[in-house]
Amino acid sequence: MIETRTARLLIIGPPGAGKGTQASKIAERYGVPAISTGDIFRANIKGGTELGARVQQIIERGELVPDSLTNEIVADRLQQSDAADGFLLDGYPRNVDQVHALDGMLDGDALDAVVLLEADVDEVVARLLKRAEIEGRADDTEEVIRHRQEVYAEQTAPLVDLFTERGILVRVDGLGSIDDVAERIAAGLDAKLGDR
Repeated sequence: MIETRTARLLIIGPPGAGKGTQASKIAERYGVPAISTGDIFRANIKGGTELGARVQQIIERGELVPDSLTNEIVADRLQQSDAADGFLLDGYPRNVDQVHALDGMLDGDALDAVVLLEADVDEVVARLLKRAEIEGRADDTEEVIRHRQEVYAEQTAPLVDLFTERGILVRVDGLGSIDDVAERIAAGLDAKLGDR
C-alpha cells in the first residue's frame, strides 16, 4: 500500500547494510523518488553524457567526486517535478559540508527524518565477501572491505551527531530479513514523522 504524504528523507549506513534495497521500499511506501548519487553517476557514464565523462575521469584517477560536482548534481535532481513532494536520498550527503549545501538547496525546508541502518561490522564484511565471490569481484578482499567500513565510520560519525542534534535520526538494526528490516524502518519513521 502506497501512502501519499510529503517526506524528505535520507538513508545512511555502512557499505553492505542493504541501503539500496531498503531505499526502494521506503520510496514506494511514501510515494517519493529514491535518489542515489551513485546511480546518477553510473547512468551518466553509461549514457556518455558530459557529466558522465567528467565523473569517469575522476573515478579512473581513484579520486572521490568533489563536493561541488556532487552538490550540483543533487541540486539539479531535486528540482525535477517528481521530487517536489518529497524524496529519499541515498549516498548523499556524505559529509557535514554536503549537509550544509543540502540545507541551502532545501531553502529552510530541512530533512524530515534520517534512517541510520546499523549493522555489525563482521556481519557486513561476511555479507560483502559472499557477494564478491558470487559476483566475481576479485578486488573486494576482506582488507579492502574493512577499510571501506572504517572510512564510512569516520566520515559518518559527524553526520550521525548532527542529525541526532537536529532530532531527526531514526536508528534501525539493519541485520535480519529484508522484510524484518523494512518493518523496523516503517515503525521508526512512523514514530518520527507522526501523522503527516
